[in-house]
Amino acid sequence: MTELSRRSFIVTTSAAAMSCGLASYALAGAGEEHTYEFMVDPSKCIGCIHCVKACILENDVPEHNFRTWIERYTFKKDQTFIVESPNGGLDGFGEPDVDPKDIKKAVFIPKLCNQCDNTPCLQVCPVGATYMGPEGLIHIDSEHCIGCGYCIQSCPYGARFYNHETGAADKCDWCYHRISKGMVPACVEVCPTEARRFSIDGSDPLIASEKNEGNTRGLRQSIGTEPKLAYLGLEEKVR
Repeated sequence: MTELSRRSFIVTTSAAAMSCGLASYALAGAGEEHTYEFMVDPSKCIGCIHCVKACILENDVPEHNFRTWIERYTFKKDQTFIVESPNGGLDGFGEPDVDPKDIKKAVFIPKLCNQCDNTPCLQVCPVGATYMGPEGLIHIDSEHCIGCGYCIQSCPYGARFYNHETGAADKCDWCYHRISKGMVPACVEVCPTEARRFSIDGSDPLIASEKNEGNTRGLRQSIGTEPKLAYLGLEEKVR
């Protein structure tokens, strides 16, 4: 995977996102502590998979592993639903395997690390390789990780995987190498519909506004993980 291909993809898709009015963000000072907020609006996700591709290129994610991926929820009129994510969404979404007249609606759900405040993965790590930074984000020290897999099994969101190239657990870190320099995560930068929004020290007031009005919630809030990742107008059945 070449630097040229990574830059080429980011530049191309970033231009598309900017044409849709993606807000600019002020540069955050290096070495300072900041407040980060991430919001996903499923109603705007079109399943284009630009985010998944950008993440793979930006973070050198091994084939068939994902730091972020897209799921399609097909809700049926009988109150049941079908969840699909063919190869993280990279293989595309065909017609749902259900009679069209039985479909109530379908929605794409972007998934990534929820950056929980009460995180199981941190609690089960026997060597402290998973830790919470001063800004409240969860990181993995791949040099100290022993690859036991406890954190992978404990994550209720399936957001972690074993990286066979590094021999350590791996996951989304909201592109910390970017956001700590005042940039948005790669997946946010390339989203053409602003289905993913990111705020550094309140740089995106819409996120705070939606949260204050009670329009957002985290995935599986009932299990007490206290996820920081906020979803706007999320269906209760989405897990």
